[in-house]
Amino acid sequence: MKLIDGTKVARGLLAELKQKIALIEGRKPGLGFILVGDNPASKSYVQMKRKRCFETGIESRIIKLPHLVPQQSLIAHIEELNRDERMDGILVQQPLPSHILQSQVNRAVALHKDVDGFHPMNIGKLLLGEEEGFVACTPLGVMQLLKSSAIKPRGKHVVIIGRSNIVGKPLAALLIQKEPWADATVTIANSQTRDLESLCQSADILIVGIGQPHFITSKMVKKGAVVIDIGINRLDERLVGDVDFEGVKKKAAAITPVPGGVGPMTIAMLLSNTYLSYQRSI
Repeated sequence: MKLIDGTKVARGLLAELKQKIALIEGRKPGLGFILVGDNPASKSYVQMKRKRCFETGIESRIIKLPHLVPQQSLIAHIEELNRDERMDGILVQQPLPSHILQSQVNRAVALHKDVDGFHPMNIGKLLLGEEEGFVACTPLGVMQLLKSSAIKPRGKHVVIIGRSNIVGKPLAALLIQKEPWADATVTIANSQTRDLESLCQSADILIVGIGQPHFITSKMVKKGAVVIDIGINRLDERLVGDVDFEGVKKKAAAITPVPGGVGPMTIAMLLSNTYLSYQRSI
């Protein structure tokens, strides 16, 4: 069994990024954050992302807003960052309060600063296979992990459990592209999928992101399969994934741990997208 170490891969990517940024004379890349409310997890994620910005040399700015901020006020702050020439990327931390329409927030972020890859135009570019858009960070991180581990999806059956706009759908779009590190046959499963166990057992690469701790057990995994666990759950004061790691690792050819798998890659891809935006702007 091969452990796919996302922490190690992300550390290498960020070290390369730091070297590139250190060579820049004048304005450095910039990333603007908007944090709504006092969700402890959201605050922790933003702090971690800003720390990585500082470590790599990316300038950052944060706008903190109250939980009950009106949607138009939030969008006004997004437009402020759209106009800020020092900021190459904008991240509006999710989840947002229920009175905020996520779709309107996604559309408000300037297309060329949408380093999260959530703008409808960027999603459309991804589906069309156009390279000038931005791709959502977690799917991009998964693809980078597969590549760094020399795992080629070409011709293989990939089963993705989870159909979110943030992970499942864009990841499927990446994997079906006619590209050297794609060309897979992809099935997306969800809560309504019949005989899910048999479907999982047919997967050469099983990718799970549904937010249910230890949902995938050993009996659901084909021997020799690659298992990518995107889930992050708190169970008995521990962080665990959607996959029963101890049980599944005995059958898998390769597997990501939680924590230390896909999570660090998401942040690395966010900073990579910000640097890409900076390059395009100059």
